[in-house]
Amino acid sequence: MILEVVRVLPGGPPLSVITSHGFSYHCYADDTQLMISFPSSDTQVCNHISACLTDISSWMTAHHLKVNPSKTKLLFSPSTTGPHCDFTISFGNSLITPTEDTRSLGVILDGQLSFSAHIMNLTRSCRFLLYNIRRIRPFLSQEATQLLVQTLVISRPDYCNSLLAGLPLRANRPLQLVKNAAARLIFNLPKFTHVTPLLRSLHWLPVVACTSTGPLFGQCLSS
Repeated sequence: MILEVVRVLPGGPPLSVITSHGFSYHCYADDTQLMISFPSSDTQVCNHISACLTDISSWMTAHHLKVNPSKTKLLFSPSTTGPHCDFTISFGNSLITPTEDTRSLGVILDGQLSFSAHIMNLTRSCRFLLYNIRRIRPFLSQEATQLLVQTLVISRPDYCNSLLAGLPLRANRPLQLVKNAAARLIFNLPKFTHVTPLLRSLHWLPVVACTSTGPLFGQCLSS
């Protein structure tokens, strides 16, 4: 199992404090992510995590910095129904319980790595943008509409899309429907217009092809 602790503190403590407890880490401008793997039979992992967070908190206090436990999150992957999913960790005056999902660099991660919450969030935001562009579509040329759609809408599913590689087709279907709607909007065509010729005209690959590896990507481009 992988435990991820996100938004522990701004800036981050010395790496020796983290590594001394066996944690891996990623440090960002305002977040520090701690990761550790352990077997599901480990009964001391709760104490292990608490000790690490306590040392981080002590270091922060000694350097006149403040920890924000309310923004600390725990994420298990894979998420199971085992005993580790029910425990709480004491961090300062707060109790931290595992969360179902969390955001990392704009991507919503869930315990099963199904990315269902991420895809749902992407679909919602893209459809909202398409709705707003559709309202001004009568005043736009096809070229201006394509520029808006590709910049504001299509760029969103393309961000970190390699994380979606290998997901079932039904998981990627909402994003494909967004891309289909975007193509129809560019050409100002009705909702049920056949979309394959439009995608070819725009040189847009299917969502599944965009998230696949290099050989498949090259095959799709040449076809």
